[in-house]
Amino acid sequence: MELRHLRFFVAVAEEGSLTTAAQKRLHTAQPSLSRQIRELEFEVGTALLIRSAKGVELTPAGRAFLDHARLALAQVEAAASAARRASQSAKASFALGFLTGQEMDWLPEAMRILRDELSSMDVTISSQYSPDLADALMRGKLDLAFMRREAGLPDLEYRQVVSESVVVVMPSDHRLAANKSVSAEEIASEPFIHMSATAPVFREVINDYFRKNGLTVKSEQTIDNLGMAMSLVASTRALTLLPKYAQNFLTWSVTSRPIEGGGPTIDLVIGYNKANRSAVLKTFLSRLDDLIARVAREKNS
Repeated sequence: MELRHLRFFVAVAEEGSLTTAAQKRLHTAQPSLSRQIRELEFEVGTALLIRSAKGVELTPAGRAFLDHARLALAQVEAAASAARRASQSAKASFALGFLTGQEMDWLPEAMRILRDELSSMDVTISSQYSPDLADALMRGKLDLAFMRREAGLPDLEYRQVVSESVVVVMPSDHRLAANKSVSAEEIASEPFIHMSATAPVFREVINDYFRKNGLTVKSEQTIDNLGMAMSLVASTRALTLLPKYAQNFLTWSVTSRPIEGGGPTIDLVIGYNKANRSAVLKTFLSRLDDLIARVAREKNS
């Protein structure tokens, strides 16, 4: 079994079509691709795909094989990335990622630690959705990320940074803005904007909160990011729930209120790949408690 077999199989599985995968993803002839898939199935010892006039579907064995194939390819890419970075320069480097919006609180102190400990180091910063950060950690493109605790990734290690409360965001002139806090029932009685699949961990926190309260919300739209949240809340006059750090980005047209009874919370964690042996990462982790304490003092001062 060769890596090309895995790449070809993943492409076909994701496209749902041998023709589309051959033409758009792999730039190869379909007969050649079909032969590669047959070779892979022979190596595995069972059928992975069911072919039909509509395309292809995964067999139960194919679904099980797909996750492992993706993981194997990610690990190979991570190894290649680490090798390239090691060969480029003897100068230490560190790739740091943030869940979009969290840089405001955590980047200054993170950079202070890195500069204090390793002043000659090259540091790169990226801001992405949490699932994308997890993918970058798996592929060796990031050393560490401030993110959510994404599930189903046993190669990643997480350490909690802070548990954030969740707040209600609404138009500034909404009737509920006159309240000091808003109850779960009041939230459910209003049009609601849900979080999209770009934030699966937070979306499940919201769903779990309403389930525990025996409530359902009327949600017709979803949001991908903080800017979109502010715009949709102001224009549709619907409510949404966001982590408390979103208050740093509120515009004049929207406001926030705490949830009555405390409401749900969501963890911010740092994530890193267990296989990462970077001395810089080890140094950063050794200073994590200091970083958390400093940020807490800044927020409370």
